[in-house]
Amino acid sequence: MAHKVHPKSFRIKGSEDWIIRGFYGKKIAKKFEDDFKIREFLIKKLAEASVADVEIEHSMNKMNVIIFTARPGIVIGRGGEDVEKLKGTIRKMMGAQKNDKREIKIEIREIKNPWMSAALVGQQMAQQIEKRIPFRQVLKRTIERVMENKEAKGVRVEVSGRLNGVEIARREWLRLGRLPRQTIRADIDYADARAYCTYGVVGIKVWIYKGEKFE
Repeated sequence: MAHKVHPKSFRIKGSEDWIIRGFYGKKIAKKFEDDFKIREFLIKKLAEASVADVEIEHSMNKMNVIIFTARPGIVIGRGGEDVEKLKGTIRKMMGAQKNDKREIKIEIREIKNPWMSAALVGQQMAQQIEKRIPFRQVLKRTIERVMENKEAKGVRVEVSGRLNGVEIARREWLRLGRLPRQTIRADIDYADARAYCTYGVVGIKVWIYKGEKFE
């Protein structure tokens, strides 16, 4: 059997970084748990804003939440009021006291090309499958759209489950271009998503190869 490793965790020491990082001090386990809850909450809350990922950075007296989104206007809201609401919710989730002077900063980074983000490509595929579009059509369209970009050197998309509502679950995938998954310096963006259909859940995986990274 092949030993399959998450492409990002495989590259953390070289070309990738941790999604939660910084100074924690005491009660590390509790703070880690809070961070994961905050990430899950933001990804669900901002589902319509095409959020690709949420990263959290900690320092002695500041917490920086970085949101990667293709639609920053929806996250910010009118006059920045939605950002202030998110800050208040995050402070409550952390169980912060009134005398807690730690600053919470929300940084929004725009993704200019959604077709070069594996997470957003996976979300797009999930929406199409939920609308009952045939999965083969979704796979072909997706790899064609991704490979239209000059930055993309290769792409692989995979769906698994009761595809098109059949009785027996199976896995189908398509690949176009190069995808060296064993090469550590290869810059591979990976993400998974789920399509919630009436006949069950369809799992989606996306790999996008963007060339090689050298330090």
